[in-house]
Amino acid sequence: MRKPIKAKGRKPARPTLPAGLTKGLPGREELMAFIAAHGGDVGKRDISRAFGLDGGDRIALKTLLRELADEGLLGTKRRKIHLPGALPAVVMSEIVERDEDGELIATPVDWDEDENGPAPRILVRLARRGRLAGPAPTLGDRVLLKTEEIPEADGAIRHNGVVLKLLEKARALTLGIYRRDAQGGGRLIPVDKRNMGRELAIPPDFAGDAQEGDLVSVEIVRHHAYGLPTAKVKERLGSVSTEKAISLIAVHAHGIPSVFRREALAEAEAARPATLAGREDWRELPLLTIDPPDAKDHDDAVHATPDLDPDNEGGFIVTVAIADVAAYVRPGSGLDREALARGNSVYFPDRVVPMLPERISNDLCSLRPNEDRPALAVRMVIGANGRKKRHAFHRVMMRSAAKLAYAQAQAAIDGHPDETTGPLLEDVLRPLWAAYGAVKQARDARAPLDLDLPERKILLKPDGTVDRVIVPERLDAHKLIEEFMILANVAAAETLEEKHIPLIYRVHDQPSLEKMSGLRDFLQTLDIKLAKTDAVRPAQFNDILARVAGSELAPLVNQVILRSQAQAEYANENYGHFGLHLRRYAHFTSPIRRYADLIVHRALVRALGLGRDGLPETTTPEQLAEIAARISASERRAMAAERETIDRLIAHHMAEQIGATFKARISGVTKAGLFVALNDTGADGFIPAVTLGQDYYRYDEVRHALIGERTGEMHRLGDRVEVKLVEAAPVAGALRFELLSEGKHVAIDKRRPGGARGRYGRPDARPHGPKRIGKRK
Repeated sequence: MRKPIKAKGRKPARPTLPAGLTKGLPGREELMAFIAAHGGDVGKRDISRAFGLDGGDRIALKTLLRELADEGLLGTKRRKIHLPGALPAVVMSEIVERDEDGELIATPVDWDEDENGPAPRILVRLARRGRLAGPAPTLGDRVLLKTEEIPEADGAIRHNGVVLKLLEKARALTLGIYRRDAQGGGRLIPVDKRNMGRELAIPPDFAGDAQEGDLVSVEIVRHHAYGLPTAKVKERLGSVSTEKAISLIAVHAHGIPSVFRREALAEAEAARPATLAGREDWRELPLLTIDPPDAKDHDDAVHATPDLDPDNEGGFIVTVAIADVAAYVRPGSGLDREALARGNSVYFPDRVVPMLPERISNDLCSLRPNEDRPALAVRMVIGANGRKKRHAFHRVMMRSAAKLAYAQAQAAIDGHPDETTGPLLEDVLRPLWAAYGAVKQARDARAPLDLDLPERKILLKPDGTVDRVIVPERLDAHKLIEEFMILANVAAAETLEEKHIPLIYRVHDQPSLEKMSGLRDFLQTLDIKLAKTDAVRPAQFNDILARVAGSELAPLVNQVILRSQAQAEYANENYGHFGLHLRRYAHFTSPIRRYADLIVHRALVRALGLGRDGLPETTTPEQLAEIAARISASERRAMAAERETIDRLIAHHMAEQIGATFKARISGVTKAGLFVALNDTGADGFIPAVTLGQDYYRYDEVRHALIGERTGEMHRLGDRVEVKLVEAAPVAGALRFELLSEGKHVAIDKRRPGGARGRYGRPDARPHGPKRIGKRK
């Protein structure tokens, strides 16, 4: 395990031995007690120092830690050793119930049950001053808790949580699509997959002004012993009778703010263009923006030129200029509060829910060609081997020389310039590609995780319906911008650490010991060996991916390795970015659409004395930890909303194809059945285990497969299959299929106990009537 990465100048206290423990190689119980006493925030070096270990004892300690990890008694998080189920000091939680004494109980919002077991229940306490400013938290609310373990707790609740901030009030209403009936009332079709089939009755006098096909929020007013519960329409949110408005469902279902507050809009409209005061004049530098063809805001521009310094022969000077959002969105302003509440822009096929009003995002901060725009720029000196030698940040006024699309820039390099790219080809574009060629060498030497997971994009017709689904070609133009942005992000993190300014990092933990063990067991079933080692690196995965590239196993291995990875997040403490194989990394290059980048911009302004609109001197690490937790949750919210919208669009598109057959691949395996992704559209669907055949299907966790107990027929993650569409639920975005392909057959171990099977143990135990559609969470 690599030494935890700390910001320069910070010297955390070293863990010490609790009372009752003595120096020397600890036993299992002593080691577990030590880790528990320090809240799981220890590394192997901390343990060795506390117990005074050296030489052979350190080797024995590694062995002991590995044994405990293999038994599931220890895990890793942020490159530290912890007890599975341990809570971080500050955690975003949701209040889920009241106990018999009326006390509020919460559980963490972001909790990996596969890795850590059931989510812990936290007893919620108000801050010591007795109350929070504003409304008190209640059931369904999201709160930021400072957690502590209850001494000698022996019940199911082992943690207290002091409320630091109420983040989001509960939405006690149910969302759904209103369907009118002949009596003048109607029914609500819930949009949540978990409520599939649970319709609500809406009498005529409770329907309000709801129209057929409207998205409405309702309140359940009456439950009945028989028949449907009665609900009353509380709010009409808009019509989703066409796919063009289908994203409304996800916006409201996830509580994504979509209407700007009046004060934020007023501030945006009152903003005036920045001037040259306090800025360097870079308007003659031919910076370019290169974006997707449908991009509306352009927040990054690039330039490269050969370095004429004889000490850097073959090197380049690469410049990345980023829209200066901090000049318009000041800390504590209405715009700032609105941006933090949103956390990021959310991108749907038919619309964008922006983080900032259009006056800021599409006008004052968009780097339009031939228009003066303020920017925060970093100029980087790159060696001939592609490694960054040094860099410097500048606050500038720039003027973009051109707005190019990825394919347009690539075509010019490939010998097909147009009237825009032609004049820029020799002096601007070719130096950019030459600099990328050098940077790519360093990237290849760094060996970040290189998964082959093509991304699909939905193209809509003018009426908002699905036209087709494509896999856009991955061009060198895409990679060029990506690598230059990574360089700039690293430079930002390095500068802020050097200046001892607090910041929010973009972090990605290495895979946990538990997931590595599971991956190792799976790869063994394919006769692929993954060595046991403490120093896990992306190159180990890349070697495996290279071995299976181009084979039938490639999609399967890519998916399983992806699932072994931790989730990237934001944090005020640095533990590196495993996927990119970088020791320090921060998001700097997209402040128009990500709040994390705006924080980094402000930190740079403060660190380098570039103005009075930097990060306030009073900003504390605790405040940054809170912001990091909030924007990490906002990011996950956006990802879920975008994914669900795509599911609903495709389900609408396929609703008239019931009975059609499709080529697909198994994309997920659970005890309940198989998830499949269609080859043509990437549409996701479910095949219940009970429909697979007249056999008992056992879930084999190691193989990621369902295996027939009697026949040995195996359906495994990644298998190519043929399926038939049997049901579509467009409102919920769910599809159900029937499997037409036979599985592979494996030998059956008759001595093996029954273990986990499908949802129903016997073929004759299947429920009668139509099957409800399931969906992977």
